[in-house]
Amino acid sequence: MMIFFKKRLALLSVPKTGTTAFQAALRSQADLVITDPPELKHAPLYRYNRWIRPMFEKVCGAELEVAAVMREPVSWLGSWYRYRQRPALDGKANSTKDVSFDEFLHAYCKGKPPAFANVGSQAKFLESQPNGCKVNHLFRYEDQDAFRKFLEQRLDLDLRLERRNVSPQARLTLSPDAESHVRRKRAAEFELYESIPLR
Repeated sequence: MMIFFKKRLALLSVPKTGTTAFQAALRSQADLVITDPPELKHAPLYRYNRWIRPMFEKVCGAELEVAAVMREPVSWLGSWYRYRQRPALDGKANSTKDVSFDEFLHAYCKGKPPAFANVGSQAKFLESQPNGCKVNHLFRYEDQDAFRKFLEQRLDLDLRLERRNVSPQARLTLSPDAESHVRRKRAAEFELYESIPLR
């Protein structure tokens, strides 16, 4: 998460959406950068609303706008699947080394996913709060240019990005049955993504 107080902007860091590269490029411009622990670096909107927003509202009398990136859900799950195939996780419960992508997707759809498929929800991460706190500027991961241009205009700077925290390459085979299952069981993910306007 990054805060640009003078520009009244909070940038959430949705996991597996390329925000690590933006953090690296923008950290010197930000007033507050949370890079660790992961629970705070990747704080969802409800955690921002509960802990970060009140700090600026009560101490500074300022309400910040919130920006975030969402990735196409199957692509997002593919990134998680590949990331959890790395050798450092061999033998651990959250490794996908011996799991097919179809198995991963079916497991993700369970009420209580097993450790290897317990990767959360972008829709839940970005869910508007009852008090009106919401993501004001939501961009598609697949439209990096629009997000970059927004940040350059809002923060009045030129951005130079380097790829960071990239998942290992792996061929993903997706059956129609698995895709249909994940679209049905996790419909909110697809509905939110499809609601993001193309810029």
